[in-house]
Amino acid sequence: MEHLLKDFDSLCSDRNLIHIKEKILDNQRLDLDDAESIMLSSDINSLGILARYKKFVKDGERIYFVVNRHINPSNICAISCKFCAFGKPKGSSDTYEMTIDEILSLLDDDLKEIHIVGGLHPDWKFEKYIEIVKEINKVAPDAHIKAFTAVEIDWFAQISGFSFEKVISKLMEAGVDALPGGGAEIFAPKVRKKICSPKTTGKSWLEIHEAAHKLGLPSNATILYGHLESIYDVIDHLDQLRNLQDKTSGFLAFIPVLFQPYNTRLQHIKPFPFSYDLKVHVLGRLFLDNFPHIKAYWITLGEKAAQVTFHYGVSDADGTIISEKIIHDAGAKSEIGHTRDFLVNMIKDAGYLPIERDALYNELKVYK
Repeated sequence: MEHLLKDFDSLCSDRNLIHIKEKILDNQRLDLDDAESIMLSSDINSLGILARYKKFVKDGERIYFVVNRHINPSNICAISCKFCAFGKPKGSSDTYEMTIDEILSLLDDDLKEIHIVGGLHPDWKFEKYIEIVKEINKVAPDAHIKAFTAVEIDWFAQISGFSFEKVISKLMEAGVDALPGGGAEIFAPKVRKKICSPKTTGKSWLEIHEAAHKLGLPSNATILYGHLESIYDVIDHLDQLRNLQDKTSGFLAFIPVLFQPYNTRLQHIKPFPFSYDLKVHVLGRLFLDNFPHIKAYWITLGEKAAQVTFHYGVSDADGTIISEKIIHDAGAKSEIGHTRDFLVNMIKDAGYLPIERDALYNELKVYK
């Protein structure tokens, strides 16, 4: 893999990155100063070379994807976050609630992962969610169920009176195989208060994922970026994720989620330059040295931009998704879903080897 770094020193315009390169070659962990150098660097090409090298060491030319479907049982939500365009108060004219039969009608035998997240419904009991999982598991027993954010688990604990651990245990008994990792947003308390003050705290998000990992339930981790955060908030967020992963080894992938402002109460925020997207993904790859995968969430990035991130350390192209609501309610311009063939071609066209996986990254098929 060293050929990827040939002539790096002579071509690199940012001397701080040469120091980082030496640490990467020596398998030394990057520190907070290195993270700052990455986020402040204007040498985007050199950042890409470093991240691509690190990705190739772990996964070679492989880019993973999954045949999955997103299901959002209801958009009725007991809280209101400024950054969210999906959640609606009870009684609003544009709310919906899916019946279990409607949910089951969305399933088919081809699905390898079923991703379930939704609003914090003020009237649904915890038992309702357990029933949803059990019924899905009956109809699609071979698909992995990746369900409920830490925000939802916190809500389930409140409405049931159970501890986080008991809620998670009951979900596992019903058939949940992993947590999707949403709801992390940004851990920085001052920024979190501005964009989602009613939501679960960053501290509770971490506690819930630690509890899940200790019970044997893996999860993903996310960051919402491109709103009111500073680069130091991003670095702190990743540092806390890395520290928890050191303790539990329970995270499967890190997913940067680009904020979509339209139809939200933060729509005055101007888009960040694409170089910022790339830096967040690079930082994920280089700083989160204990995370197996970095994901390009094409729903928020767009398909073409996601292809570019493959050259900046990304090892996973997410999945077919089929019908995404939450991000598109906020104005995302990507398609709401794709076919298996589309993702295979998207990966191949970027010069990489598509690997179909399940939710736990077991390889199912190689598309040469």
